[in-house]
Amino acid sequence: MNRYILIRRLRGPAFLLLVGVNALLAQSHILGWSRSWPFYLILAGVLALAERAALATDGGMMPPPYPGAPVPAAPPPTTESASIVPAHSHDFSDDSNGGQS
Repeated sequence: MNRYILIRRLRGPAFLLLVGVNALLAQSHILGWSRSWPFYLILAGVLALAERAALATDGGMMPPPYPGAPVPAAPPPTTESASIVPAHSHDFSDDSNGGQS
């Protein structure tokens, strides 16, 4: 099974488990419901990072949403330079030594 799908399927049970732990802590007067919202945000962020990491290791393509769905074609590889430095540099002078003096 794809790791991305596994993480997506564990999202609901993870939040349900967090609600259960939160209920136990509220019953014990350790942590109230109104102060537990950061834990839900942290869990959502960790799961989103795990999904993104799983997509990156599996090739970056999301699986189809249902069995038999058409799979989009991968974009063609680009041959353009993606570096910060341009491929062709133009000096201010026409010296043969690259503008060095």
